[in-house]
Amino acid sequence: MDIPSPYRVSLVIPVFCGEKTLPSLIGETAPLTFEQTSPGGNCFVICEVLLIHDCGPDQSDKALEDLSVEHSFVRPVWLTRNYGQHAATLAGMASATGDWVAIIDEDGQQNPVDIGLMLDYALAGSFQLVYAKPTNTLPHGWLRNAASRTAKAISAKVLGNKAIGNFNSFRLIDGEIARTLAAYCGNGVYLDVGLFWITGRIGHCPVHLRNELGRPSGYSYFKLFGHFWNLILTTGTRPLRLITLMGFFSVVLAIVISGYAIYGKFYGNIPVQGWTSLLIVVSFFSGSILTALGVIAEYLAVTMGIVMGKPLYVVSSKPTRSVIRK
Repeated sequence: MDIPSPYRVSLVIPVFCGEKTLPSLIGETAPLTFEQTSPGGNCFVICEVLLIHDCGPDQSDKALEDLSVEHSFVRPVWLTRNYGQHAATLAGMASATGDWVAIIDEDGQQNPVDIGLMLDYALAGSFQLVYAKPTNTLPHGWLRNAASRTAKAISAKVLGNKAIGNFNSFRLIDGEIARTLAAYCGNGVYLDVGLFWITGRIGHCPVHLRNELGRPSGYSYFKLFGHFWNLILTTGTRPLRLITLMGFFSVVLAIVISGYAIYGKFYGNIPVQGWTSLLIVVSFFSGSILTALGVIAEYLAVTMGIVMGKPLYVVSSKPTRSVIRK
């Protein structure tokens, strides 16, 4: 009887500030590079670990070089400059060769051992994409956790797809889908939105998250808001429809205010102050118009970036050195 070959999993790790955390993370991953059986009885092996150097402020480049010499399964991918986590992730997906592509962060919060569990979940449910679903409270402050839940809830409403409200940076993706998305996903497209464009079977596997190793999160609230806004802009035309509804509501409100003012003037003997009502109406509609124009301008900016052919990332054949910021 033929013994089925193990599922080959490519592990993609975007690296921005991984100088201190990568050695421990790769040490945890090393045992998984040998054929083994998952908790569900599936044979798998991590065939490669792709470390995407996103040119952060520490000496991650030295760590990548040392790890690639120490471990044959480590493959550095050098970006020419800092492009951001999603672009770095797509660069790793494009270089992956495995049957499945697993994506984890560099900070050690996600346990590589859980990849076998997520593979079982994907195979049992015939899923093309599996997100980690934390079973514990995320190891961040309450304010950031609350903001994250709110942003995901808004995103799910805007997209009209409840599943996207449960996305996580710990993902397991069918290899063909990962490489296809990386081949055509353009600049300005949010990674998880792109995944939802081409996947129909999405699962969420319960896992336990750990505390980050050796450093706090590299995401400020400003950066997180930027990711949220990019997510909204790339969901489609629903935000533009919201602007249309807002404009319609503004017109209705103006008619109601006008009717109330006319009724008060002629039937209620109520003096109507012209300057006050004029200031309210002008302020309200000016704000509505500026909001609409701002959102439309953001859409045009994203479209122009795609049309002009701005590259999402550029890979170099030689190591790129980090710029140490003092």
